[in-house]
Amino acid sequence: MPEARRAVIFQVPHPRALASLCAMPAVFAAALGGPATALAQQPGSATTQGSIYTCTDARGRHLTSDRYIAECADRLQLELSPNGTVRRRIEPALSPQQQAEREQRRREEERAEAQRRDERRRDLALLARYPDAAAHDRRRAEALAQAEAEIVTARKRLAELAEARRKLDGELEFYSKDPARVPAALKTRISENGAAVTLQERLLREQQDEKQRIDARFDEERQRLDRLWAPSRPAAPSAAR
Repeated sequence: MPEARRAVIFQVPHPRALASLCAMPAVFAAALGGPATALAQQPGSATTQGSIYTCTDARGRHLTSDRYIAECADRLQLELSPNGTVRRRIEPALSPQQQAEREQRRREEERAEAQRRDERRRDLALLARYPDAAAHDRRRAEALAQAEAEIVTARKRLAELAEARRKLDGELEFYSKDPARVPAALKTRISENGAAVTLQERLLREQQDEKQRIDARFDEERQRLDRLWAPSRPAAPSAAR
């Protein structure tokens, strides 16, 4: 079995000498260890006929070969054509830590891109719902009116419960000298009244908070919409002189 041919590596004094090497005739290239059309061999890459590889190794030597230079696996290599033009840049192999860092950057870029797509979809949905400021103002007023109606209902119910409690307190006054004689039914009605008041007060607070949330949401939307509406708004007329 013939012995496997090893890569031929040349050390040149300076990269400027590479031009003369690239111009060497095919006969000279063959004398250096193989035909001028030797295939470039880099792990995981397609071979290229007639390529010349060059790099600077860890000791500062300028190396040139007719195939991928293993000594420069951790640094940049250039693949040149026979006339000296750069065919491609071969980036150094990444360490496990560098690979992990690159993967982390890739995930971060994907998350950022997904966020940009979500924001764009949100912008389009806002524009479809509110084509102009009047539509947005109208929807704000409707939402606030609905919350205000709930507030009015809760206050009305609290007034009714307060009136009912005054009547219950009047009945309870009859037993002030002998509280032990207070009927169980009266005690139940007083307890139920107190629970109803607690419920209505909670509903009232919730609707008041809801009005604040509505205003905050529409304020945030308005800031975004002002930016989205701006490109389609006609330019303001110049002041007459």
